[in-house]
Amino acid sequence: MSTYESLGPTSDESDAGSDDYILYGQIRKNATESRVKLLAGVRLLCSRSIVRPLLLGQFLSILLCGTGIFSGLLQKENVNLPTAQSFLMYALLCLTYTTRLAYQQGDRNLFRIIFSLDGLKYALIGLIDVEANFLVVQAYAYTSVTSVQILDCFSIAVVLLLSRLFLKTHYKLVHYIGVVISLVGLSGLITADIITGKNGDGEGSNPALGDVLVIFGAMLYGVSNVAQEFVVKNYDTSEFLGMLGVFSTLVSGLQTIVIEGEDLSKVDFNYRVVLLWLGFTLFLYLIYTCMAYVIQKTSATVTNLSVLSADFYALVLGIFIFNYSFHVLYLIAFAVVVLGVAVYTCRPTEAPSSSSPVNSGSLSIPER
Repeated sequence: MSTYESLGPTSDESDAGSDDYILYGQIRKNATESRVKLLAGVRLLCSRSIVRPLLLGQFLSILLCGTGIFSGLLQKENVNLPTAQSFLMYALLCLTYTTRLAYQQGDRNLFRIIFSLDGLKYALIGLIDVEANFLVVQAYAYTSVTSVQILDCFSIAVVLLLSRLFLKTHYKLVHYIGVVISLVGLSGLITADIITGKNGDGEGSNPALGDVLVIFGAMLYGVSNVAQEFVVKNYDTSEFLGMLGVFSTLVSGLQTIVIEGEDLSKVDFNYRVVLLWLGFTLFLYLIYTCMAYVIQKTSATVTNLSVLSADFYALVLGIFIFNYSFHVLYLIAFAVVVLGVAVYTCRPTEAPSSSSPVNSGSLSIPER
């Protein structure tokens, strides 16, 4: 046996120490990369491009919840006149935005638009908007609330399809994932409604007819929203609301006289009904005004996804007004809906960079 003793590490020990050092360095590198990715994700979620659509959409959901509360209170007073209730809102749009459009100078003046081909297109949009509201509200008389909530989501599919075909919007996988997540959240809200009994027990007098009305109403909503997105992004929110005020006031006024005139004459307009009707009108007016702005800053798809959470706000207020029951699933489903909107907005959709149709002075669909 050699009497020589090495004072340093052996070669095996050196290799082991070197391997441990490399492994430790790799772990630190991976941990650093994970922290960087996490911070990047947090910054993305807190960025203006995501936070602003979320806040705008939730504000719109709160307004939509307000109209639902006032509508429910009016029904307790035996007032269920969807077209007549909407008429006052359209008239208010006409009084504010149409008047402004009448005094506007240039080619997009009220009278020049009315007496052009664009006037006919706006007339069609006005008719579609009135009938969309009418069909969905009427569906509640024939089918269950659950069916209305589920089938009303068909408007999202219509918006996606029409945006792709006519607005030439290019969607990525993350956008479809965001839509699916939001719809999962909506299913949670509907499930919570069923568990707590908020939707009632009846299926309606004619579920098949009610479901058909909802589907057609949702299709018309989708058409109206996409047309609105095109106008507010290429022209002005005031023009869309002003022209909608003109034609929708005429359509809803005539429809009220023909369809709801007899029921309207039987309404007892006491102070409570008047105040509730005015509250409904004010909230609906704010919805249309704010929706035009939200769609201009985001898109029709983001707006439709955001308002899926309106049922949560309706629950919060309904607990105090209608004695609704609370379930923890509401909170979970609400968070999932918001998450879906955040996922959808984390990547911007791609739009064509062709020349804007504003220069052409016509509501023509841009070419690819």
